[in-house]
Amino acid sequence: MAERIYPSAKPTANGTATTNGGAANPSFPATKAQLYGATRPTYRPQPHHRRSHRRCCCRFLYWFLLIILILLLIIGVAGVIFYLIYRPHRPTFTVTSLKLAYLNLTSSSSTVDSKFDISVTARNPNKNIVFNYEPTSISILSDGVDIGDGTIPAFEHGKKNTTMLKATVSSSKQTVDGESAGKLKSSMKSKGGLPLEVNLKTKVTAKMGSLKTPKVGIRVSCDGIKVTPPSGKKPVTASTSNAKCKVDVRFKIWKWTVG
Repeated sequence: MAERIYPSAKPTANGTATTNGGAANPSFPATKAQLYGATRPTYRPQPHHRRSHRRCCCRFLYWFLLIILILLLIIGVAGVIFYLIYRPHRPTFTVTSLKLAYLNLTSSSSTVDSKFDISVTARNPNKNIVFNYEPTSISILSDGVDIGDGTIPAFEHGKKNTTMLKATVSSSKQTVDGESAGKLKSSMKSKGGLPLEVNLKTKVTAKMGSLKTPKVGIRVSCDGIKVTPPSGKKPVTASTSNAKCKVDVRFKIWKWTVG
């Protein structure tokens, strides 16, 4: 029986055995590197979801800020146009006269009885704006102590108009604390006179043609007034030549007050 002879594999120069066809055969048994390479899954790059999400957020923020800037620009332009057309100015107030009929302080019970007759001049300097005032509360204080309260009825303040407001301000058995009573008693005996402060508080709307604004709070504080309490039944006129009034407009936005 003839014996078959197979060609033997000849090593190449780098030590790898080759067959007759010249193709390299893997070494046997397989190495750890070969086994790891065979079992390792194919790498597939994942989509960048986070980067896309960030791009969307940046775009949204960009358009949001742009819209806000455009709205602010429109409001600013409208405000400039409104000012150029109407030239708005705050109303002014002046204490024209103040008379004190009586002011009594009871030391034993620390109560105050008083009566004032006051006249306040309100001026509207605007030629295109009409003010509508709600009832105005008025109070008179001395060194921070409330010694009289009253009310001025609602009224309409026309264009370029001057209106005289009159009210009776009084208190009856109004209780004050001991320290305030001591200050008030000392001021009533002072030769320089009793210092007074007049405060007005109300709400007002402005009307410009068919346009009407929301209600706006307004406060008026007038100081520099002095009076000597009467010794008899005749009322005493207070000195108002140095009186100065400050107008404070207060805008309310939601729960915030700006003034």
